[in-house]
Amino acid sequence: MIHLVREIVRDPILLARRSAPAGAEDLDTARDLLDTLIAHREGCVGMAANMIGVSRRIIVFDCGGEYMTMLNPEIIRFSGPFDAEEGCLSLSGTRKAKRYRSIKVRYQNEQLQIRLRTFSGWTAQIIQHEIDHCNGILI
Repeated sequence: MIHLVREIVRDPILLARRSAPAGAEDLDTARDLLDTLIAHREGCVGMAANMIGVSRRIIVFDCGGEYMTMLNPEIIRFSGPFDAEEGCLSLSGTRKAKRYRSIKVRYQNEQLQIRLRTFSGWTAQIIQHEIDHCNGILI
């Protein structure tokens, strides 16, 4: 199966839409999203599917040097609030955001198995940014 590097969506109206749950029919989109992230790895550490024009709850990100894909990610616990300033491949400039140093996420992997995992530091911040995208929150 050939996967594609997709064009980045920069329209704030499209990016502000809440994404629908992802399922088995969205696995090709997940692979395209990962290929698109890898193509932009010099200036980007994470992406959500709406950034490539697909309004599904899928995120991909750099997790300590390895890429990770999550379908339907949900933060179920968080601690250590702090103020951050973040940039985004879809939007110019930087914006302030409230983040947490540690988060516990429930998600589905690429085999659609439900997983729970705790993340901290930079990786936790990336995941929070991408989940915001899924929720239609522009950062």
